[in-house]
Amino acid sequence: MSLVADLTGKSAFVTGGGSGVGAAIALALADQGARVTICGRRSAPLNDVAGRASRITPVVCDITDEDAISAAIAAADPDIVIANAGVSSSAPFTKTNLNDFERMVSINLTGTFLTLRESVRAMKDKPWGRMIAIASTAGLKGYAYVAPYAAAKHGVVGMVKSVALEYARKGITVNAICPGFLDTEMTDQSIANIVEKTGRTAAEARASLEATNPMHKLVPPQDVAAAVLWLCSPGSDMVTGQAISVSGGET
Repeated sequence: MSLVADLTGKSAFVTGGGSGVGAAIALALADQGARVTICGRRSAPLNDVAGRASRITPVVCDITDEDAISAAIAAADPDIVIANAGVSSSAPFTKTNLNDFERMVSINLTGTFLTLRESVRAMKDKPWGRMIAIASTAGLKGYAYVAPYAAAKHGVVGMVKSVALEYARKGITVNAICPGFLDTEMTDQSIANIVEKTGRTAAEARASLEATNPMHKLVPPQDVAAAVLWLCSPGSDMVTGQAISVSGGET
């Protein structure tokens, strides 16, 4: 990846950094010189990513645990925070139980709220800061069978727009990046779910997800990482409160 931002001397904190787009973002930030702390609930994938770059430090942390995420962010003292951790599930609306709904909201929305709130507290005396939530095109439009996930991601986009206004004069920008279906482990799980519930082949299930993208392909995680680097680079200071779609023209 070409150099778009010299992040030497900057500290970054990435939730869900042990796999998928979170790992791609962490590696990209480290490649540009940042010291990166990645957090997640499982140590093995975190350690695997940290082993690929000397500037990455793994921390086991549940983003829905208020005390744990507060302590992790305070220790990292970040200039850049990527609220990436999230989960998805699918079911017909009438078969979605309250526990499933609350899980989607707890991880995707409440976890992002705690991450951003603690990040603002950590950055309060800094002249420069970047907070970026990895949302989804589901935060910009509806999708069938994922109403709780879409509701949570719409909430993330609304929260980003609100927090951005509070800190617009304080050197901290707050944005959301909204990818379409990503070429990651989470999408592999979605494909497996489609296969189980519909009897389609894996190739047919994958093609159905690719078809949502006008380019007819899944979004590479590196494209999201490149958008993150742009938001951390010179020339992006006036970009805040935005929901940036990385979806091949879907939204």
